[in-house]
Amino acid sequence: MRVLIIEDEIPAAEKLVRYLKKYDEDVEVLATLQSVKESVKWLKEHGNEPEIILMDIQLIDGKSFLIFDQVDVVKPIIFTTAFDEYAIKAFEVNSIAYLLKPVTLDDLSAALDKYRKLSKTTDELMHVTEILKSLSVGKSYKNRFMVKIGDHIRSVTTDQIALFFAEGRNAYIVNTEGRKLIIDFKMEELEEILDPRQFFRLNRTFIISINAIKDVLVYSNSRLKVIPTVELDKEMIVSREKVQVFKSWFDGN
Repeated sequence: MRVLIIEDEIPAAEKLVRYLKKYDEDVEVLATLQSVKESVKWLKEHGNEPEIILMDIQLIDGKSFLIFDQVDVVKPIIFTTAFDEYAIKAFEVNSIAYLLKPVTLDDLSAALDKYRKLSKTTDELMHVTEILKSLSVGKSYKNRFMVKIGDHIRSVTTDQIALFFAEGRNAYIVNTEGRKLIIDFKMEELEEILDPRQFFRLNRTFIISINAIKDVLVYSNSRLKVIPTVELDKEMIVSREKVQVFKSWFDGN
């Protein structure tokens, strides 16, 4: 889950980050902003990146409602505020929860659970989209990648690839022999050009081949842990929002 925090009190923002990590250690806080001005600038440049926004109402340069007058915010919002008189106005701007400070872990968890229930329909639509993609007439997917090995350039076919993973700014192939090879692609690009019948994106870091799954274990917080057929020094955890979609893909539906 990718989260944007708009909160002008540093201790309050830090507490939200701690609570988010307790709720789900895979949560990624994209930014912590303190003012209307910097929030408007950030949202104009990165507005599609967060999945949900945690927003205080009273910021250092005015009320956060001013943000909506300057940029179109379409993401769901959880308001966290010390003021109870703005609840009605908050629900006019895509708010799904209105939490009064001091916010507790239980308060935030309940709001995030609500968000995930609301987004479940989106997950189901994602699954339908993947099926449609796989059945698209004339749709072709990338079946080989060029890699550099020392002074040599080689071609690796997708049936020789166990998984892809991101590390820092780079993306890598791990072939069926366990060798790691750097490639010039982003994970988002790979997700678009790989055959969804063969490959699945588990989380922000990993895309795995159906043929490279050795085992799947039930993990904490309703998540799944995937054990690949190749040696890997990293854990491969299916993010909670993708568990049901992964199960359908793994089952062949």
